Amino acid sequence: MNNITLFITTVLIWGTTWIGIAAQIGEVPTIVSIFFRSALAGLIMLAGLALMRRLKRPTIWRFVVLQALCLFCFNFIGLYKASALIPSGLVSIVFSLASIFNAINARLLFGDRITIQTILAGSVGATGLVLIFWTDLVASFDVATLKGIGWAVFGTLMFSFGNMASRRNSGLGITPVSANSWGMGIGALALMGLILASGQPVILSTKPVYWIALVYLAVIGSVVGFTTYLVLVARIGSARAGYATVLFPIVALAISTVFEGYNWTSLAMIGVALILVGNVIMFWRPRKRGINELAETPGHPATPTQAEAVVREDAIR
Repeated sequence: MNNITLFITTVLIWGTTWIGIAAQIGEVPTIVSIFFRSALAGLIMLAGLALMRRLKRPTIWRFVVLQALCLFCFNFIGLYKASALIPSGLVSIVFSLASIFNAINARLLFGDRITIQTILAGSVGATGLVLIFWTDLVASFDVATLKGIGWAVFGTLMFSFGNMASRRNSGLGITPVSANSWGMGIGALALMGLILASGQPVILSTKPVYWIALVYLAVIGSVVGFTTYLVLVARIGSARAGYATVLFPIVALAISTVFEGYNWTSLAMIGVALILVGNVIMFWRPRKRGINELAETPGHPATPTQAEAVVREDAIR
């Protein structure tokens, strides 16, 4: 699967998961719903790989565990808690900062260069989202909103740290599929520990829509969505892959327009235009001479050091 297909798949999947999360808020305690989601996703991944005889135990566990706690435990807790307090659109605005968090964390942890292109694209995209959800920002600003924003920031930071752990796993030769499989299972165990420690009752919902949402979130949102996203992180870097978090609210709005009668304002239209511009900025790459072209240019032999520099620069961009 090529990078464009991976990116589009991630955006489409995560653009629809917010509906599933909203359907799970209320009757069942948040942490219990998250446990069901991680447990089901982990069971599917581990059983599927075992049946295909592709299940491998990581040789180094510490980053797999870190990825599990960040992506499949604390990230979900933050975003589910936020969704219970503020509109999902506002959660999306905060979560769209993941591309910026990824760029900063990649700089701090891996020494990656933060390009002006990344900062500009992320800023333009985030501005677009603010315009789209400006009414929610103005009309819902109270103590509950502040708490919701706090939870959303926490969840987004955990998501970014999970990206960094996934990148480290890829560097150690642990594939995203393998890390996700074990990570979802470990995340479920951590959530069960939190449930037992807090004395939270395990409640089963009586609503069919809850279980339909659970299956969709576990299979499509977690198994497929996280796998395509983390493969993308391994291929094009965490900052560029993280821009998917800026685009998926547009998918959510499109669904809301059809099923919930979302009212498009002039600010919302301008916001969508800015997000599309941000997308172009993030993925625009000027034509560069490749290694072969460099080798053919008189006076510029493509030594191994020069070739590696070209590849490294392309990878960073």
